[in-house]
This record gives sequence, structure tokens and C-alpha cells, in this order.
Amino acid sequence: MTDWKEIPGGITAAKGFQAAGIAAGLKPSGAKDLALIWSETEAIAAGVFTTSVVRAACVDYCRQKIQTKTSTRAILCNAGQANAATGAQGWQDALDCAESVATYLNIPPGSVLLASTGVIGKRIRMEQLQQGIPSLVAALSPDGNETASRAIMTTDLVPKSIALETTIDDRPVRIGGIAKGSGMIHPNMATMLAFVTCDAMISTQLWQEMLSRAAQKSFNQITVDGDTSTNDSLIALANGQSRTPTITELHKDGQKLEAMLTAVCQHLAKAIARDGEGATCLIEVEVSGASDENSALQVARTIAGSSLVKSAIFGRDPNWGRIAAAAGRAGVSFHQEDLRIKLGDFLMMDNGQPLPYDRQKASDYLKAKSQGAYLQDDTVHISLCLGNGSGTGRAWGCDLSYDYVKINAEYTT
Repeated sequence: MTDWKEIPGGITAAKGFQAAGIAAGLKPSGAKDLALIWSETEAIAAGVFTTSVVRAACVDYCRQKIQTKTSTRAILCNAGQANAATGAQGWQDALDCAESVATYLNIPPGSVLLASTGVIGKRIRMEQLQQGIPSLVAALSPDGNETASRAIMTTDLVPKSIALETTIDDRPVRIGGIAKGSGMIHPNMATMLAFVTCDAMISTQLWQEMLSRAAQKSFNQITVDGDTSTNDSLIALANGQSRTPTITELHKDGQKLEAMLTAVCQHLAKAIARDGEGATCLIEVEVSGASDENSALQVARTIAGSSLVKSAIFGRDPNWGRIAAAAGRAGVSFHQEDLRIKLGDFLMMDNGQPLPYDRQKASDYLKAKSQGAYLQDDTVHISLCLGNGSGTGRAWGCDLSYDYVKINAEYTT
């Protein structure tokens, strides 16, 4: 049983936040492509970003701003052009984006954080973006979650948002979030953007520590295709508008807040994996019995990211040998005679020994999960036990279909 409940509102559920999304002409399709998240009061910011050495200008910009620990008031996100690998002019474009938003919000440019998504090597269409800023600011609303979540999408099929509420010191505390991502998704951050808002009062250092741990158990545990990107950004704002006492350490209230933050991030992460390009089902891998948590997480990631496992699931082939092989190459030591593997309710290996099972029914289990995305239960469950250790971990992915190749073969054409 959790200490929180799901509520409507997404990114604007937390007190004192507004959002908006508009079509500014950045996408040739004419779809919404410019989003703004706005805190009515000063907020602290934390962030986790791509580890790629080829980074978008917005990533370096946000890293600099967050490290200064100055207050943040807004996040501007454009979709259509990644502004990655665009050199000095791309950096200037980022600065100009922040300046434009700051002017219309009447705040310092340093209070604006940035994110971009789209084609790598393409600069932002600055004329269209700057012309759209006045309308974007005018559209800010406490009900702006839907438009903002759609404006950050690229190849996503659906918007992704969540909001949860708990009680701290007899006052409601809320965390909301939106995310985008569908392809170029792999652990160690992925081609994804995620934004989180919170109305708790918390120290800057602890907020960053919480977000980093939450990312490790959520966004760094998803994979679609094994490719990471130049623009990955997870940015979280907290403005203290719940008027709860300041949380400065991981006592009871801090633990409750971090657990809720992790739940928000995991929900968004699974939504990204479920929406993988060409995917027909979500894959959840649960590992237990490892020597420690990191080992369990590593094995789970490796299985979820295996092209052979993903292809077998798309083909409705219950080939558990591919699962065993992926676990064995994960770089984690365990005794194969202890290995136990289940696909759904089908026990396929126990104590390192293969077991008889109904192959047709196991195939039917996989087929049932792929009868269209976003069903009540479209998740293929894979569980492994490696031994008697205390380490557990989960990872999420999706199957690998013909459509993935088609989507990415034609991405820029």
C-alpha cells in the first residue's frame, strides 16, 4: 500500500505551477511544438542529463544554471529541432531563447531552463520560436498540462503525464510530471525529456540527490533500441508552495517524498517504454536474488535491452534461452545452477535446469499482450532469480518490430 494517491493535473497539479503548449511553426506538420512550464514563485531546480559527449546546447546551458543553485522560474521546451551539434551559433540560440522568455515573463534570463528535441544537427527555427513566445506566455494556465505534454512530443503516439499527492505535516504535497520519448531510448539516460514539479519545501542538495536516485530506478532502467541521445534531460522544480516544513534530510517525510518522486518517474519511464517506436507491448523484467541492488538492476537492463529477447517477444516465441543468455552476459557473477526463469506464469527453468512447459500456451500469452497498445494489461512479465542474495531490480523495454526499422529509416525524409 502506497502513501499517495493519483490525482489529475499532471505537470500543473503541484500548487503554484502553470503550463502551456502551442504550435509555433517549428514542426512542418503544424502540430504543437513549443511548451512552457512556469512557477508563480521562485523554485529550486535539480537535473539529470545525457552522458553523451555530443550534447545539445540546452543540456550544457541547464547544467551551468543548475550548478549555480540560483532560483528557477520557467522551463522552455521546443520540439522539431534538437539544436545539438550546432556549434557556437546553437549556443547563442539557446541564450536567445532564454532571453526571449525572460523578457515576456519579466524575470532574469538565468531563471529560465531550456530543453529541445528533434533532428540532431538542426538549429532551432528562431524566428518562429521568438514570434511564438508572446502567445505561449499568454496561454499559461493551471490547466495547461495537456497542451504542454503534447507540445514536447516528436514520434510519440500519446502524451505522457502523471500526478500524485501525499500528506506531510497534515498538508497536501503534490508531484506532477510530463515526459516524451519513443525512440533512441536506452539506460544511462535516453532520448527523452521529462519535467517534474513539486510544491514541497526541500533543500537544493537533497532535491538533487533524490532526483538522481529516482532516475537510476526509472529512466535509467528503460530501453527501446540501445541508442542514447544528445538531448536527454530530466528537470525537476520544487517551489515550496505547500507550506510544509523544509525537508533537509532523509527522515520519514524525506523518505515519503522521495518514494513519491520515484513513483512519478517510474510511471513516466514505463510510459516511454510502452510507447517505443513500433512497439506492440511493454516488457517488464524483474530480477531477485542478486548479490546487491546494482547487480540486479544491471541484469534486468541487459535482458530488457537484448535485441534477441525483444525480437522473440515480437514473434511470440517463448524462447527463454535468449533470456538466460542475456543474463549470463550482463557482467554480473552468479551460479547458473541457481538460475530460475519465469515468463508470465510459465516456469521455464529452476535450479539451473530446463523444465517442460506448454509452448503453445506460452506463445498465446505473448500474443495476448500484443493485441494493441495501451490495453489494461499489455505487459510481458519476465522474472529471474539468481540465487539467495538480497539484491532486487526492475527494468522496462518493449518488443522490436518491423515498424521500428521503417520509422527510423525515414526519420529525416
